[in-house]
Amino acid sequence: MSASFKIAIAGLGTVGGGVMKALAARGGELSSRAGRRLEVVGVSARDRAKARGFALAGWTDDPLSLAKGDADVVVELIGGEEGIARQLVETALSNGKHVVTANKALLAKHGLALARLAESKGVTLKFEAAAAGGIPIVKALREGLIAHGVNAVKGILNGTCNYILTEMESSGRGFADVLKEAQAKGYAEADPTLDVGGGDTAHKLALLASLAFGVAPDLNAITTEGIEHITPEDIAFASEFGYRIKLLGIARRVGNQIDQKVQPAMVRVRSALANVSGAANGVLVDAGEAGPFFFSGRGAGDAPTASAVIADIVEAATGAPSFVFGRPAASLRPLDPADGSKAVSPWYLRFEVLDVPGVLASIAGHLAEAGVSIESMIQRVRAPGAPVAIVMITHETAQASVERALKAIGASDKVRARPCMIPMES
Repeated sequence: MSASFKIAIAGLGTVGGGVMKALAARGGELSSRAGRRLEVVGVSARDRAKARGFALAGWTDDPLSLAKGDADVVVELIGGEEGIARQLVETALSNGKHVVTANKALLAKHGLALARLAESKGVTLKFEAAAAGGIPIVKALREGLIAHGVNAVKGILNGTCNYILTEMESSGRGFADVLKEAQAKGYAEADPTLDVGGGDTAHKLALLASLAFGVAPDLNAITTEGIEHITPEDIAFASEFGYRIKLLGIARRVGNQIDQKVQPAMVRVRSALANVSGAANGVLVDAGEAGPFFFSGRGAGDAPTASAVIADIVEAATGAPSFVFGRPAASLRPLDPADGSKAVSPWYLRFEVLDVPGVLASIAGHLAEAGVSIESMIQRVRAPGAPVAIVMITHETAQASVERALKAIGASDKVRARPCMIPMES
C-alpha cells in the first residue's frame, strides 16, 4: 500500500464524531478501498475536554492551522456560510488540499467561487453529505444520470419537516405541539426557523439544481415557503382526497429556464414520496429517456451522514478527478429563473368563513372571475356562530390566477383567516 492519506477534521459534533468512530472501527477496510492507509493527523473542535469516546489525534485549538499543515484532505464539519468555515475551506483549497464538507449553506452561497478555486489548484471539493445525508444523490447527479440529461429533481430534503408532518398526520396534533416534541427528541433545533421555514431545503435544492442542470447555485432564484401554516385540518382533508402533505424542494426545466421552489405540496398516497415517513429523505429524479429514479434513506444523523463524508474521503484518496458540480466551473451558466407564477397544477384551497348566506357564492364568483375552475368541494359544519371550513380542489390552473382570486376573497370581512393554497403534485 502506498503512502498514507492524511486527514484533518474540523468539527467533532454528531457528524464529525461519526466519521472518527467509523474510521477507527473500519479503517483497514476503508484504507483497502482507498488504496492508501487513511490516517487522521489533525482535529479541532470547540471543547477539547468533552468526552467523545475516541482519541483526539493532532488536536489544535486553531482550525485554520489544519489547512496549513501536512494533511492531504481537510474535512469541514463546522457549518455556516461565512466565518471560520468559509475561511477554512478557502485556505485549504488555496494550499492545494482536497476538501470534504457537509456544509450546504456555504456551497449554496459560495459554491461557484469555491469550485473555481479548487480547479485552479488541481484539487477536489466534495459534498455528498451536504444534500440528503446518506443518500448518494450528489454522485448520482454528478456522474450517473448524465446520458440523457435531467428534466426535474423533486425531493423531501429536510428530516425535521418530514418528521413533523408525519407525526401531525398520525396523531392529529397541531404544528406547535409536534415541533416541541421534535425538539425534545433532537429532531429539531432550539431555533427551528431554518428547517421549518424551508431555508435548509432551499440550500440543498440549490446544490442539486446545479448538478442537474449545469447552472451556478442561486439561492435568490428559489421561492421558499415553510410548513408553519399547515394545520391538522389540512392534513385530514388531504387524506380524504387521497393525498399527503410533504415539504418538497422542486427544480425543473421550463423550456430553457429553470423553476426552483420549496413549498408544502400534496402528493398522492400511492406515490414513492408520499411514503417517505419520519425523519427520512427521498429524492425523485426525472432523467429523461433513462426514466424516473427514486432515492430514499436517512437524511441526517451520525451514521448516514458520516457514511457520505467517508465515501468522499476515500474517493479523494484514490486521486479520481471530478469537477465540483459535474462540469468545469467556467461552464456553469447563470441560472435563468422561470416565472413560477405561471406554474400550472390542481390546487387545494381552504377558507375559514362565517356561516352566513352568500359567502360561498362570493368565493365562487371571485374564482370564476380569475378563471379558476372547481373540481370538487367539501364544507364542514361547526357549532352555530363558529367559522366553517370550505375546501375546494381546482382543475389545473396557473398559480397567478389562484393567487389573484385568493387576494380578492381574503379581503372580505366574512373570511376569518388567510386562505390556504397548496399545489397538488402529479
